[in-house]
Amino acid sequence: MIRTQLRAGLVCTLACGTLITAVALNRHDGGSAPAAAAVALPGRTTTAVPSWTATPAPAPARGEYVALGDSYTAGPGIPSQTGEPGGCDRSDRNYPTLIAEQLDLEEADFTDMSCSGATIADLSSPQSTGDGVNPAQFSALSATVRLVTIGIGGNDIGFTSLIKQCVRAGVLYNALAGGVSDDAPCKKKYVSAGTDEVHEKIQAAGRHLSVALGEITRHSPQADVYIVGYPAILPADGVGCARTMGLTTGDITYLRQKEQELNTMLRQQAEAAGAGYIDTYTPSLDRDACAARDIRWVEPLIPLNPAASVHPNERGERGMADAILQNMSHPTPPTRS
Repeated sequence: MIRTQLRAGLVCTLACGTLITAVALNRHDGGSAPAAAAVALPGRTTTAVPSWTATPAPAPARGEYVALGDSYTAGPGIPSQTGEPGGCDRSDRNYPTLIAEQLDLEEADFTDMSCSGATIADLSSPQSTGDGVNPAQFSALSATVRLVTIGIGGNDIGFTSLIKQCVRAGVLYNALAGGVSDDAPCKKKYVSAGTDEVHEKIQAAGRHLSVALGEITRHSPQADVYIVGYPAILPADGVGCARTMGLTTGDITYLRQKEQELNTMLRQQAEAAGAGYIDTYTPSLDRDACAARDIRWVEPLIPLNPAASVHPNERGERGMADAILQNMSHPTPPTRS
């Protein structure tokens, strides 16, 4: 009887964990999803985001600002969703919009091309979404552009799929362990015979990004270009987060290391291209998806603040904007080759 109950419990746990993961992360793995609002749980309300005063920043040389990037730039689920196509899930409170406001740019001088699900290839080619087609993001570049921000790379390494696999594995391992397992079953899937599949994807993304950065310089030779890194998604101490995210502590460590490796690649490519690099990881430490809801920048699998699962909320977008503005105010200026 006990064995039967345990088996039934494991089946339920696995099914529920897989369902939550599939629903929560579907949008940013190439699928479509509704414009997200916060998931309201019984007896809970969403937390209002405090008003924000950004770091003052001088406007760039007279000209246009173009924002390029994926969902971490677009801000899916953060009210209010705006722009075309609707499938890009852009928010009017994402960091590009906040920067444009702080720089006091005219509407005609600001173009946000970011789009959920975008890869590096979508910078130079049209991207189909669940609701319309986003033109090649580079189509907004021109000789009059003076500022470009770009946040890209996570979809090139399949980070959403990676999280899905790790949650599925973690739900099983944690259930069998009767608590939180310190094993790393997901890492074992991606690392074999000394070869790390995710590492290889990061290296390939770096090569593709190098080419893309050259194209930005060709289209907009006078623009200051900034590559924006990804904020902290998971904490250093994974025990409490394992319960929140359905991950084993070993896989939390692995995922955190892969995100840091991705950011290192972005920094290296920025330096090689003479572009600026914006570190959003450091200011977001202890504000990850498992931090308290009133301080976190990134939402967990089931968001309690308006945002997409495992994506920045409005507080996170504001924090990223502030990191960019601080760099612009006290820059190590990008050097064009």
